[in-house]
Amino acid sequence: MARILILEDDKTFAQLLEGFLTKNKHEVTLVTHIKRSFKLIENQEFDLFLIDYRLPDGIGFEVITHSRNLGLSTPIIIMTSFNDVRTAVKSMQMGAFDYITKPVNPDELLMVIKNSLTKKDSEDIKVETAESDFIKGKSAIADRLYEHIALVAPTDMSVIIQGESGTGKEFAARTLHQQSKRADKPFVAIDCGALSKDLAASELFGHIKGAFTGAVNDKKGQFEAANGGTLFLDEVGNLSYEVQIKLLRALQERVIQPLGSTKQIAVDVRIITATNDDLLNSISGGEFREDLYHRLNEFKILLPPLRDRGTDLELFINHFIQLSNRNLDRNVKSISAEAKSLLLNYDWPGNLRELSNVIKRMVLLSPGDIAQVNALPDEMTIAVNQQTLPGSSSDLKAVNEQNEKTLIAETLIKAKHNKSKAAKMLNIDRKTLYAKMERYGIE
Repeated sequence: MARILILEDDKTFAQLLEGFLTKNKHEVTLVTHIKRSFKLIENQEFDLFLIDYRLPDGIGFEVITHSRNLGLSTPIIIMTSFNDVRTAVKSMQMGAFDYITKPVNPDELLMVIKNSLTKKDSEDIKVETAESDFIKGKSAIADRLYEHIALVAPTDMSVIIQGESGTGKEFAARTLHQQSKRADKPFVAIDCGALSKDLAASELFGHIKGAFTGAVNDKKGQFEAANGGTLFLDEVGNLSYEVQIKLLRALQERVIQPLGSTKQIAVDVRIITATNDDLLNSISGGEFREDLYHRLNEFKILLPPLRDRGTDLELFINHFIQLSNRNLDRNVKSISAEAKSLLLNYDWPGNLRELSNVIKRMVLLSPGDIAQVNALPDEMTIAVNQQTLPGSSSDLKAVNEQNEKTLIAETLIKAKHNKSKAAKMLNIDRKTLYAKMERYGIE
């Protein structure tokens, strides 16, 4: 049984959820406004937050931020009816565990809840699962990626892994660790996006009793926990400027100082960081220290988005079907032509994470051995159909390029032709922006 807070302003839908989850032996609290949810989160303990995206007094993202600022690690599932997975991807970048689209399928909801409630398994189990459940691509891009990993893994160089959300940055970091000389030492992963500004320094460097309000015991920081091994800082660009200064000092001097303590502790840690944005954009905006960037960027690995991985897509689809059959006790052996066409033509903004979720849902909703298109989310059909409307080109690549050209031109206008700012708004680096401007003839 889990204690679940549901934040949903559609009272009829909320009551249906409450009845269904109560029937499945969960304890449910309903709330319709964000401000009311804040009070409940601050004064009660919950195992899970199930949150609608758009609410009368704000959006679900505010709850993610508030709970993280309180130092809570409670899993959050976002519900959205906007047929746009980009919203869900953004919520996961901010720290949500997963998302689910309306109308909610009961079996899918139970599956997502079960996954979120078991997310705190030990690191050993996570590593074992990652090793057994992962498959390498066979494309030229994949070969080049793993050549780079094999080249830098045995060294102690600091590595930045850059890629869109869902491209597998943490798995790449674990692979680097497992192929390094530190493989028998700890691998510690920290999601910097889920750390509040007040608690980030304590999480990284530790604190002593009484260092601040609420510090009732001494706490060992993750730097110390990873001593001798690898520390992986995901979304490192979210660290506050003050914590960046402390991190730079730790890397330069190889010592840390717990909050409230005068004692310095020597540490030997290899740093791997990850970001879904080019940190050069954050440097130009004054949000990230340039000296820290150069300390972290001894080697950079770029993870390609799923849409650029060619024939690897079919390989991943088949792999995730096998995993889902095993985990959900299903027997999907093939995909209908219509469903396969949709899977291959969709642009996958959420990358491998989204593909895994979609395939898992498809297998769950397929009682027979052939998966049909109605087992795929409606937003995928809408997204692909928008690219092939009557009167428009049926050439998917041409449509995507035209949309990209228009978006770049509009963004440059919004940024008043500040290319660094435009690149940041587009979530690409400046070099990529310049190349695309030249390609499309944008002045």
